[in-house]
Amino acid sequence: MATDILILGGGLAGLAAAAALGKSGQRVRVLEMRGFLGGRATSYPVPQSTEEIIDNCQHILLRCCVNLLDFYKRLGVEDKIEFHREFFFLEPGGRASILKSGMLPAPLHFTGAFLGMQCLTLGDKIGIGKAILAIKTEYKSRRDLDSITMMDWLREKKQSANAIERFWRQVLVSAINEELDAMAAIHGLQVFYLGFLASSNSYEMGIPAVPLAELYDGDVWSRIPGVEIVPRAAVETIQIENGRVSSVTISGGQQLTADIYLSALPFERLATIVPSLVPDGFGHSPITGIHLWFDRPITNLPHATLLDRTMQWMFNKGDGKHIQLVVSASRQLTNMPRQQVIDLAVKELGEFFPAVAGARLEKAHVVKEVRATFAAAPGLESRRPTNKTSIPNLYLAGDWTRSGWPATMEGAVRSGYLAAEAITGQSYCLPDIA
Repeated sequence: MATDILILGGGLAGLAAAAALGKSGQRVRVLEMRGFLGGRATSYPVPQSTEEIIDNCQHILLRCCVNLLDFYKRLGVEDKIEFHREFFFLEPGGRASILKSGMLPAPLHFTGAFLGMQCLTLGDKIGIGKAILAIKTEYKSRRDLDSITMMDWLREKKQSANAIERFWRQVLVSAINEELDAMAAIHGLQVFYLGFLASSNSYEMGIPAVPLAELYDGDVWSRIPGVEIVPRAAVETIQIENGRVSSVTISGGQQLTADIYLSALPFERLATIVPSLVPDGFGHSPITGIHLWFDRPITNLPHATLLDRTMQWMFNKGDGKHIQLVVSASRQLTNMPRQQVIDLAVKELGEFFPAVAGARLEKAHVVKEVRATFAAAPGLESRRPTNKTSIPNLYLAGDWTRSGWPATMEGAVRSGYLAAEAITGQSYCLPDIA
């Protein structure tokens, strides 16, 4: 007999749980406070425009994100992800170093391209190579990785300042959305091991070819029976009686009941409703996205990581005219006025792409996701809650729960699958590739 399950929150964690539970024959309702799905991984019309849709920030995945890819397959949208095999490391002035897989098997598949990277010295490369060998041996065996920062680990491995800034920081800060000196080493080693060492193609970068919201729009849910999406239904209270959830109240005062309740709310939101379910120590790390529209193409590269500057990544969103820049862990931009952010972005972009000097900026849009992810600080991993709570019919999901991954789209989907497993006893979550 199907169980009535009420999922609170239509971000990736809640949607992943709904997809898994719905496929298993459960009756699921997803409550989402906004009129669109995806949470922090979504899209919306450009302000003052009804036609152009932009993502709130560029979200990417790697082939090692096996559960996220499984979720896309469940929705039938896996063909809307375009994978790229080359990473472009750009220096000011425009010189490019390309990292891509070669003929050798993993973990040696980057050897040829890595040795040819002009942005690193020979000494940098030797040091990085030794650190990579250490990751392979320490990732699953070393027990203090959650108590030290990634910067502590890199200094222990005697990485040069240039290697840290031009290699480790470019890869890891963007992946985990935290600075190296504030990031628990356990997350840095995990992401690097799975993404760059586990297999010869696990590093390949997937970029959605459509606006993010299209990946979870109404039509895709017709593939999964038993799932009802309820938009504009903000959860206001969770009523607990005799040690169990009896109902939830949504905006407008309506009370809803179910057999099982799954909270996929962000931790800061849940803390205002049921404070006892959110442990101490959680904070946020921001991401800033800057959209720039020029009157002419300024590059033909699909994407690039930008070295030695505030702007970290460039994504070509439309024939070289629409450029999105991304800054992870962007605390230095949070309080900066919008126009200053735009001016800084255009100035730095021009240091990598000379065509910017002759182009006219037609419009710009800045997105500051102040609560983009939880801050992956040392010592936090043991405090991340599991999917089961002390309330028998209330479960948790969200990238902040103990998913086995940091705060990524893969971590969010894993948490949703793990919550579905806790509810049904069935298996949904796929193991990591290594």
